[in-house]
Amino acid sequence: MLKYTKTVSVILSFFLISFTACAKPKTKEAAKPAQPAAEEKINPEIEKLNRVLLSMSPRCKAAIPNGNPEEFLSDLKAVLATRSDFSADDLSPFYLIDKTHKVGADYEPKGLIHLEKNDAYAINKNNLSLRPEAYNALYVLAKAAKADGVSLTVSSTYRSYDYQKNLFDYWVSVDGLEEAERESARPGTSQHQLGMALDFAPVDDDFDKTPGGKWVYENAAKYGWSLSFPKGYEDVTGYRWECWHFRYVGVEACRFQKKWFSDVQQFMIEFIDAWEKAE
Repeated sequence: MLKYTKTVSVILSFFLISFTACAKPKTKEAAKPAQPAAEEKINPEIEKLNRVLLSMSPRCKAAIPNGNPEEFLSDLKAVLATRSDFSADDLSPFYLIDKTHKVGADYEPKGLIHLEKNDAYAINKNNLSLRPEAYNALYVLAKAAKADGVSLTVSSTYRSYDYQKNLFDYWVSVDGLEEAERESARPGTSQHQLGMALDFAPVDDDFDKTPGGKWVYENAAKYGWSLSFPKGYEDVTGYRWECWHFRYVGVEACRFQKKWFSDVQQFMIEFIDAWEKAE
């Protein structure tokens, strides 16, 4: 967990206990309990950080490595600043959507761009589209892969509420409700409805063994694409491992996710959501 090197109040002492590893004093003098002066003020952002982290799940908190909270806050601000790279008229690129956080049946991303045959990647359906930011980032990602001799194929992108409803109902009919819940989102809860997520082909557990899958796993984050449902985190994401499903969050957010959240997208998105809702 994050660590802070000077206790300035009872609140920060609590911060040290609940949110950080034991601080390592620089000198014997620094190791002495600080006597807070009347005029000494506590950094309100660190207080807020403490409150937000305390609200996170135990597994999320355990995923955060040792570090300085001020460095964490600086990195967080850099991530939030990238929202200016996305349309202000649409949902945040860090919008929390999962089994308990939804969008309405009428939500459709603005400015969706239809994917056409191109020189960067292949498509295996004719009804694919993405938000402009993700559309442009996909092209950059795929061109980089091509430069390394790897060809990518896109299988699924934006899905409307009704499309997702039909898809979920189909998988319930095939696999039963319990198994469908592990592999398919109910309508209104799918990242695909945000227009910022895609599935690479082949959509199966062997994608990570293909040249495209291996390249994407190694390089996607460099271009702002984050794996949404990693192996071993079904209790966190609500879905089993999907090695083919990536969400565009931007390069800065991918760095933040890897550095502070054990490279688990769900932890980062949940934290940002809690941070922005906290006072």
